[in-house]
Parts: sequence; structure tokens; C-alpha cells
Amino acid sequence: MKSFFAKYKLFGIVFLCLSAVIMYLFYKALQPQKILPVYQPSMVDPSLVDSTLHYKKKYHKIADFALTNQNGKTITQDDYKDKIYVADFFFTTCPSICPIMTKNMGDIQQAILNDDDVLLLSHSVTPVIDSVPQLKKYALEKGVVDSKWNLVTGDKKQIYELARKSYLAVKTDGDGGPYDMIHTENFILVDKERRIRGFYDGTNPEDIDKLLQDLKILKDSYAD
Repeated sequence: MKSFFAKYKLFGIVFLCLSAVIMYLFYKALQPQKILPVYQPSMVDPSLVDSTLHYKKKYHKIADFALTNQNGKTITQDDYKDKIYVADFFFTTCPSICPIMTKNMGDIQQAILNDDDVLLLSHSVTPVIDSVPQLKKYALEKGVVDSKWNLVTGDKKQIYELARKSYLAVKTDGDGGPYDMIHTENFILVDKERRIRGFYDGTNPEDIDKLLQDLKILKDSYAD
């Protein structure tokens, strides 16, 4: 009897391992694939959507842009072509939520440091104050990696229109004029087609964890 079991011991081990692999594959196949929504203006809190976009139900994308980064380079939508990215709005002299947001964006930067598919984009909402030298100083202080993260300044009206009409990130109305000021904690996840796939509170650690989970789901959708 012992010799019988000894003879078939290896076969039994291989059979059990193979059965476990097959069961795991069946389990994975039966799990519904997680898919992130593609946000349209009609799906978002109306207070975050410009009145001209309230009834837009499809085809919403981030508009073309041309802004200047911390190195004096012009950054456009072409620099983000075929990339997933996380966008936000900040200013270097902000004493309240921006330092927390920048720290959390830095954590995201660390998580995507070796991922060629993902970039970051932070827009200054006080572009008159946030000159290129000011952005460069801030970038050095905060550990910004130039190849992963652009801090951009430029035409205020363009930045404010992007915030309100493209990223759907701001609750206040305004025209981007001298007395207009926006302040938002929103991080926005944008896919390779320039569509919004998620909104997150950039001051909330749990939301940052959710963003990183959603980022993986989004990346996996391109691997299929």
C-alpha cells in the first residue's frame, strides 16, 4: 500500500496544483470586469457645470490648451497624447488646502514614477503671481519630477475656462477676470481620449487611495 501511494504521490501533487489553477482561472473569468464611468456634464453635480453644458450628455472632452510649465516650456494637449493623467488647480502661495493637495499629488507621482502611461498636470489659478521662476522654485521645494509632473501658468481666462468647462472642477461662476478666483480641492482623472473618468478630493487620503485603485482599473482597460 505504501509503495502505491509513493508511486502516485507526484501525480497527486501535480493534479491538485493544476486543479487549483483551473479553479482560479474560472473564478477570474466569472468576475465582472470593473469599468470606470465616462463622465459627461449631465452626470455631474450641476453646480460644477457651466450653464452652457448642463444638457450635454456625450462627447465631452478636455479642450485644447497651451500653457507654460516650470521650465518655461509650452505645454499643450499633445504632451499628454495617449497618456492617462491626473489634473488639479492650485497656487503656490495658498496657505490652506494646496499644501495638502501638493503633498498628495507628490504621493501619486511616487506611485507612477516608473509608469510611462501616466502623467500629472497642475494648473496655477494665480498665474500673474505664479511666474515660471516661482513655479520652478515651488517644483524644487516639492520634489516635482519634470518628466512626470507639469506645473503650468499662462492666460488666466484660459485656465479658468478649462477648470469650469473642461474639467468641471469648480462650483463658482466667473469670467476669469482680475477679481475672479477659484479654489478647488478636486483631482480629476483623465483618460487617453481626454475624457473624465473620476473626481477625487485631493485633501482626503481615502480618495487618493481610491484614485490609485481607479488608475489601475483604467490602465487595465487599455491592456485588453
